Amino acid sequence: MAEQENDERNSEVYHVPVMFREVIEGLAIKPDGVYVDCTFGAGGHSRGILEKLGADGKLIVFDQDADAKQNLPNDQRVIFVPENFRYIGRFLKFYKASPVDGILADLGVSSHQFDEAERGFSIRFDAPLDMRMDQRAKVTAATLLEEMSEQELHKLFEQYGEVTNSKTLAKTIVQKRTSLPLKTSRQFKDAVAECVKGNPNKYFAQVFQALRIKVNDEFGALETMLTQVADLLKPEGRIAVITFHSLEDRMVKQFFKYGSVNEPEADEIYGNRGRSPFTLITKKPILPSPEEIRTNPRARSAKLRIAMKAES
Repeated sequence: MAEQENDERNSEVYHVPVMFREVIEGLAIKPDGVYVDCTFGAGGHSRGILEKLGADGKLIVFDQDADAKQNLPNDQRVIFVPENFRYIGRFLKFYKASPVDGILADLGVSSHQFDEAERGFSIRFDAPLDMRMDQRAKVTAATLLEEMSEQELHKLFEQYGEVTNSKTLAKTIVQKRTSLPLKTSRQFKDAVAECVKGNPNKYFAQVFQALRIKVNDEFGALETMLTQVADLLKPEGRIAVITFHSLEDRMVKQFFKYGSVNEPEADEIYGNRGRSPFTLITKKPILPSPEEIRTNPRARSAKLRIAMKAES
């Protein structure tokens, strides 16, 4: 199940990166290495990487959320790229930084984004249904609710949100949007209240999650980034990815195992599927400890996988 909003509040959560120690150890950071943090956010993981880097090390950080720039450390070793990590290859080439020694992608939504009411990520506030991580993008969650067909909405909530009655929800949305505005979280929740099954907070967390993933093309961005990694890493360079959704985790698992997000067909004669350019550092995903989940409940669905580029 994906990362979802939790009602438990912790003012320090924004500053606590998920599985910090496991990530830093797993990257096996070289003091003079070049590293990439694909999802800078509050900069927690990045600060850990910088502590391991020497004066000649370099860190390139990506974040499409303009708010993230406020968290940049005053450090000449850091290059900030205000773009989605799907453009990783383009910008590493621009900065003459590839190949690199390590890449990190923490795919979770920061608590800061959940806690900023006007961003529309949270089920706790009555705010415009926005959910754009990049405010330069045009499509919002409200746009999707207005324009997607019943079949498209059904598939969206079923696959991305694992909503149990996704078909009924999609039908209700299409019916209600002809006469009711669905511009804010309150308007939307009131319009589809009859569809809620079980705990309303959990139900709407799943629904909002699906909309957020679609608005930001999160799975598409992940696939685009992964397909570039083999060419961007040095031999024995490492990639660490933290996922919060079963489909994300499956993509990463398949990619590390086969060098493709989709399992390739077996050779008709020999039955093999080709050789992956990666060696698994973690054969099974690393999970957050019970103690970490207690202090940061939003980490509960996190999975960390680490792989190393095989020598040529």
